Formats: sequence, C-alpha cells, structure tokens
Amino acid sequence: MPTIGTTEIIVIAVIILALFGAKKIPELIRGMSSGIKEYKQASKDNKDAN
Repeated sequence: MPTIGTTEIIVIAVIILALFGAKKIPELIRGMSSGIKEYKQASKDNKDAN
C-alpha cells in the first residue's frame, strides 16, 4: 500500500481550499472537532454503562 507523501498532501489541501474557500475551513475544522469530542464522550459513557 503506497504512503501519502508531501506532494499529495499539498494537492489535497489545494483542492479543499478550492472547494470550500478559506473562510469555511475554520468552520469545517471546528465542526469536525466537536463531532470527535461528542463521539469520544459517547463511547466513554457507553463504556462506563457496561
């Protein structure tokens, strides 16, 4: 399985910037981080319940 190099990461970043624009990126990251926090909390609560 090939690894992702620096060039590929740069290309992906440019594509994301083109699709979402520079103003939407922080909102997107904020939403993803809150989703991850909620998932971790829910899995922790589920683990404690069992």
